Amino acid sequence: MKIRFAGGTDHVGSLGMVVETPENRVLFDYGLTPSKPPKYPMKVPRVDALFLTHSHLDHVGMSPYVCGEYGSTIWGSEVTLEVTVVLLQDSLKIAKYEGWSIPYDIHDVRRFTEESTIIRYGDRAHLGPLSVKAMDAGHIPGSTMYRIRENDGREIVFTGDINTVRTRLLEGAEPPVCDVLVMESTYAGRPHPPRKEVERAFLEKIEEVLDRGGRVIIPAFAVGRTQELVQVLSGIDEEKWLDGMGKRVSQIYLRNSDCLRSPGELRSALKQFRFVRTPYQRNDAAKAPMVLTTSGMLDGGPVLEYIRRAKDDPKSAILLTGYQVEDTNGRMLIDTGSMEIEGQVQKVRCEVQHYDFSAHAGHDELVRFAEMSKAEDIVLVHGDNRKELAQDLESFSRVHLPSGDDEYTF
Repeated sequence: MKIRFAGGTDHVGSLGMVVETPENRVLFDYGLTPSKPPKYPMKVPRVDALFLTHSHLDHVGMSPYVCGEYGSTIWGSEVTLEVTVVLLQDSLKIAKYEGWSIPYDIHDVRRFTEESTIIRYGDRAHLGPLSVKAMDAGHIPGSTMYRIRENDGREIVFTGDINTVRTRLLEGAEPPVCDVLVMESTYAGRPHPPRKEVERAFLEKIEEVLDRGGRVIIPAFAVGRTQELVQVLSGIDEEKWLDGMGKRVSQIYLRNSDCLRSPGELRSALKQFRFVRTPYQRNDAAKAPMVLTTSGMLDGGPVLEYIRRAKDDPKSAILLTGYQVEDTNGRMLIDTGSMEIEGQVQKVRCEVQHYDFSAHAGHDELVRFAEMSKAEDIVLVHGDNRKELAQDLESFSRVHLPSGDDEYTF
């Protein structure tokens, strides 16, 4: 069995791994990098199937291409497939609005729906000599790791993105024993603080801002992060608004409630929010004490309107809650204190803080996960600081750091 990569090896974004046997070829994830404009992975040869780990665009953003080009079957959890369609449709709208080229169209997205096949945790798909088993990855609702085996040969586990700690949405992932581990390394070299400490500091900052008469703007990823923060904020007895795609994704999660640790908690927390459905309501939300809104990296969506109104108010605050990819508005804000609004780079004078609500395993969790897998070979992908993690793994495994389209045979 051979593996090679179409992207996402030494950076976060555009992940894709091709598994090839003498009889067939299967792709695992095929994403884009959500920069401005988006960056795309290398073109892959004809594949028989594409397995998606979860619905974030850096893992699924190029999936319609393989439907339109090759008619490949798409596999994923039920919630992953449903949310992915929402994000793909939105990506097409953004590309058209911004004037960016995108290598697929709405017909390919429809083909994606037609070619989709649900795989549940514990299920196995059989494709020629390959057996592919789905396992819980603990990252966002519906996220999946895949155990890949050729006949009775060595077993490869492709993690996609993983999280091993319990959050308000999910239980953490359990390390699967395998021969070869292809593991993400987004937070290599960066441990996470304890989740309860992050939540406490976050809520204390909100109370501080509200006490001084400011407004709180909380940008959040629509997929996963919004739903977690809805529950974190449920104890605050203030007027709260929810805006953007997170509302729609929340309803998808509740319809697929088996993907959540506690659907009742999410349903109850959502009832405490007012939903923005019209421009008039958005005006009301902009005057309210608190708004939770997309997009999480500040590259579009309603968050820009809220920031435009609050950016010069030193009493107000923008509380970032997610990873900010290079070349995004969010990263620019963190690095320079400025961001692009209405086509111009503008200084932001309100308070800006970042809170580590990451749904990725941190450095220490990645080391423990890898060691417990007992893998003889570990392939690190999807990270820009892999060498620091590799140093901690080399004491118990052979570690590989692919770049470009490097090929391995296992």
